[in-house]
Amino acid sequence: MKYTAAILTVSDRCSRGVREDVTGPELRRMLEADGWEVVSTAIVPDEFEVIKAQLVHCSYDLDVCLVLTAGGTGFSRRDVTPEATEAVINRVAPGIPEAMRSAAREVSSGGVLSRGIAGLRGGTLIINLPGSVQPAAASLNAIMSALKPGVDRLRREEPYEH
Repeated sequence: MKYTAAILTVSDRCSRGVREDVTGPELRRMLEADGWEVVSTAIVPDEFEVIKAQLVHCSYDLDVCLVLTAGGTGFSRRDVTPEATEAVINRVAPGIPEAMRSAAREVSSGGVLSRGIAGLRGGTLIINLPGSVQPAAASLNAIMSALKPGVDRLRREEPYEH
């Protein structure tokens, strides 16, 4: 199976060019080192409809196996990535953010404040990561070994048997 991914950085400042996105490129490096093909990267502002449209584009038009978002998961009023994700997924995957928050807590005390979620939209797994590079990398590292087996099950055409 070909493992394809898209990375969506959600940040007002990065989208305006005020700040450089360092998290998206690090996530790309990590995925590619694990054999994933990153077919799309984008930087968008913290806007509900824009985030939602990008998630739909990645899952529907690009048909990627995995979409990682970075940013927009905190407590700021503009942090709406989880809500935009919730609006497009069909099923939640609660174990993923549980593992990520635990790992992020080890590198940042704010790691437990991430409101990121994970879920399934058709054949695409969507995962919200923190915007800061260290907690995002720790979060992805904590779940990396489960991603390919999860996508294999998600994309399998016949029913999965235990």
